[in-house]
Amino acid sequence: MIFPRRQRRSFDHGIHPPEAKDDTRGLPIRQFPFAPVMIIPLLQHMGRPALPLVREGQEVARGQCIAEPDGFMSVAMHAPASGVIQRIGLVPTINGKMVPGIYLKPFPGSSQEVGEGAPCDLALATPENIISAIQQAGIVGLGGAAFPTHVKLKIPDDRQIDTLIINGVECEPYLTTDHRVMLEQQPDIFMGIRYLIRVTGAQRAIIGIEANKLDVAQSLRDHLPAGEPVTVEVAEVKYPQGAEKMLITALLDREVPSGGLPSDVGVVVVNVATTAEIGRLLPAGRGIQERVITIGGPGIRKKGNYRIPIGTPLRFALEYAGMADNVSRVFLGGPMMGQALPSLDIPITKGTSGFIAFTENETAADPLEYPCIHCGYCVDACPLFLNPSQLGLLAKSGRYDAMVQDYHLMDCFECGSCAYVCPAHIPLVQRFRGAKTMVRKQQAAS
Repeated sequence: MIFPRRQRRSFDHGIHPPEAKDDTRGLPIRQFPFAPVMIIPLLQHMGRPALPLVREGQEVARGQCIAEPDGFMSVAMHAPASGVIQRIGLVPTINGKMVPGIYLKPFPGSSQEVGEGAPCDLALATPENIISAIQQAGIVGLGGAAFPTHVKLKIPDDRQIDTLIINGVECEPYLTTDHRVMLEQQPDIFMGIRYLIRVTGAQRAIIGIEANKLDVAQSLRDHLPAGEPVTVEVAEVKYPQGAEKMLITALLDREVPSGGLPSDVGVVVVNVATTAEIGRLLPAGRGIQERVITIGGPGIRKKGNYRIPIGTPLRFALEYAGMADNVSRVFLGGPMMGQALPSLDIPITKGTSGFIAFTENETAADPLEYPCIHCGYCVDACPLFLNPSQLGLLAKSGRYDAMVQDYHLMDCFECGSCAYVCPAHIPLVQRFRGAKTMVRKQQAAS
């Protein structure tokens, strides 16, 4: 099959916020210490919480499975450290909800080695074997969404995948996690691609990278496995280029239909860090118990990319990285799609790609909100050609049915481009999130 080559690797609309990546993109990944107590939520993904397999007072080894999936829309959890289970109860999360979780106290003198389990042999594994192994390894989307990867890879029988896209764009300001993974974990990435091609049946794989990572593109091209259908494509620098619909348009000139999925156009998109974890964990039969995270921003003294045990309390991580005294706001994720934290007493989860601290110098009091002047800036910025201005007005008046039926609210992936350009300082994304919550509640009650 001949695949056409797209000349302009980008999408229409979008914005160009400051990248702010220079402080950490050149810093190698460093191992993070273990906190005195780890907090492991059993719901770190979309779907159902995992079911605990351990009891209070039980000793566990690092990497041991401590919770099993509760159905297909769930994943396993693994001990981030060797230690003792202190308590099983409710733990705090970023959205303010308490969810089932496990408190683990690491052993101070332990070597913290991770034992190997039953490997998933690529030469013998069927797609079903690989999907099961990914679920049991607890792997979810590490780009921030935390959608269970095995669910994404369960392709409907009426769909055929021709292209696998490995998303290494990382367009969110400040974050350089994927940048370092692509430089330091290339064998894992290529192994992960082999598993993903086997699962999806794709004829080729494209590693998509933005033009601000040319060192990564050249390094990957220099080490591409001979004879394998893998290429590296460089896209224009634009936000939100890393959104899967936008990247599919940029690399393949295909448009995912409204309300549709990438599989509707023959594509599966997997984050590059997720791909690396598949390639790192499945051959050894291990589960994910740590991940690479960017700690940065003006309010951090020891900026960098760290491999941090999942369940590390955020306050411990920030104190270790040297949080400035005048930090006024911390974002989990980047400043565009991330969430400002109301509290630092929450744990790092599988979906945490970074946290960025800003001081009082960068975060003045929130600007006054003014009435919409219908300037159209938000319409010009929206990568999905929605009408954020009208959606915002409908949200304010509680007209959720009109938002969904007439203005395609559920297509919005909350990239924040509209709020970024709004001269009236209207918190559009917050309104859209609130409206979606109300819509889902109404649907659940009907």
